[in-house]
Amino acid sequence: MTRKLTRRHLLGLSGSAVAAWGAAQLAPGQAIARDFTKPVPQATGLTVYLNGAQVLARWNNAPLLGYRAHPSLKYPYLAPLSGPITGLSLVTESALPYPHHRGAWLGCDPLNGGDYWTDGALERGRIGSLGLAIVAADDGGSDADAGSGGGSSAGAPLARAAFTDRCRWERQGGGAPFEDERRFTISVLDDRVRLIDCRFTLRALEPITIRSAKHSFFALRAAHDISPIYGGVLMNSEGGVGAAGTYGKEARWCGYHGRRQGRPDVVEGIAFLIHPDTPWRPIWFTRDYGHLSPSPFNFLDRPWSIEKGETIELRYAMALHAGDPKEAQLDTVYRRWIGSQT
Repeated sequence: MTRKLTRRHLLGLSGSAVAAWGAAQLAPGQAIARDFTKPVPQATGLTVYLNGAQVLARWNNAPLLGYRAHPSLKYPYLAPLSGPITGLSLVTESALPYPHHRGAWLGCDPLNGGDYWTDGALERGRIGSLGLAIVAADDGGSDADAGSGGGSSAGAPLARAAFTDRCRWERQGGGAPFEDERRFTISVLDDRVRLIDCRFTLRALEPITIRSAKHSFFALRAAHDISPIYGGVLMNSEGGVGAAGTYGKEARWCGYHGRRQGRPDVVEGIAFLIHPDTPWRPIWFTRDYGHLSPSPFNFLDRPWSIEKGETIELRYAMALHAGDPKEAQLDTVYRRWIGSQT
């Protein structure tokens, strides 16, 4: 029989004893819920949480990044990717006129008769995650205070963490063109810039030929409020503006920025950076509605081929920044990134 705990008894117990008594009253299998009146120390800095088929990263307990890799999805993708000031995502998981665009992702259509890009039956093609892992962490400890102004986009990051995924591209009855290994390294450069280094190693499981594919490889769909048709700005490293000034052009980086919905006092943006070691020209596919990709396959002079067993290495980065590209020092961020071995 459970003994009733009177107020007199309660006042005579220590906090640990009260907690132990409370646990004893719970039915088997019930979880113990504890309230917190202030942030826990573990929430400070950069924290990364692996939960089944997704990774969630936070900076000082505010969402920074999500990576979705559920088996029901066409492909794994990154969303949200949060603005450093507002916390609003700089990418969208779905928007018209092309609702199949998901944050930032790697895909292709057509590819050896399969579709690894658009919504539709997964049997026509899907990129499946084979295993997520958190592989490194340097959360910055108690010094990682986003409000401190410490760190700099031109200096050492405040914190860094990384995770990996292994993926297989396949379709029903059609074989599998690729398997890939991907590594994402999150760096908090300062209180206004986060950098996501994205490395992909793709190995051909069969001979592959791509003749033309505007829907191809790494891409993003920007949030509507930073897209030009809603008042945002599309800009590249060479000063090109809008789709007219960036489509089909070579550039070191390209991205969107603008005033945030509900926070017109704040400008934030997201830019893709392409590493010079990536094995094709840094030529960009861009749209004013919010889609861009450093895609070579829409601009081919001749078909691109890779033999079974061969690999290609792709390296990009995403800068999530406050202010416009000049204020965020994106050229400096780019130079330091290509010079790093991280």
